[in-house]
Amino acid sequence: MTGVSVMVVDDHPMWRDGVSRDLEAAGFDVVATADGVGSATRRAAAVQPAVVLMDMQLADGDGAEATAKVLEVSPASRVLVLSASAERDDVLEAIKAGASGYLVKSASAAELIDAVRATAAGQPVFTPGLAGLVLGEYRRMATAPTDERSPQLPALTDRETEVLRLVAKGLSAKQIATRLSLSHRTVENHVQATLRKLQLANRVELTRYAIEQGLE
Repeated sequence: MTGVSVMVVDDHPMWRDGVSRDLEAAGFDVVATADGVGSATRRAAAVQPAVVLMDMQLADGDGAEATAKVLEVSPASRVLVLSASAERDDVLEAIKAGASGYLVKSASAAELIDAVRATAAGQPVFTPGLAGLVLGEYRRMATAPTDERSPQLPALTDRETEVLRLVAKGLSAKQIATRLSLSHRTVENHVQATLRKLQLANRVELTRYAIEQGLE
């Protein structure tokens, strides 16, 4: 994990600086810090961090909003929430916005470092007790009638929806890139971000989802 780029988003300067020092001491490359939704979005677009460590209470909004906007401008990033709140609504809003995991601030420095490593490796990370909460919500969504389930699905950006529609039509990433005047890598990043948000395993499941949602 040496050299993995991380952006730290927190509205408390002392906490932000302390976490940044701990990460750098562990070998991570802290490429940016931010205190709010706007600054996090601008800096993520500029530096494209591998991992974003995200607080839920920010200077100009909340972590769920910031997570969605950061992933829109940096689709390949993975967001790990680090918050003082373990409230159900905060946890679910963060995950629905695209966060990969959720850690409370009572975690030790060692636990935080391990969590960032796991997030960078693509593993979901949750404070004990919160994983069950999230799993229970997805099970509830899976068994709920469609008209009850749809509002709970993670929100996709306009670009992710556009890419998803073309995936459902059977276009390859290269064809989609040409159609939308994007790079092949950008298209793949959007596909991976969509898979992560919708908790799907591959393009086959993604295509099935798009068809079920009437996006083909």
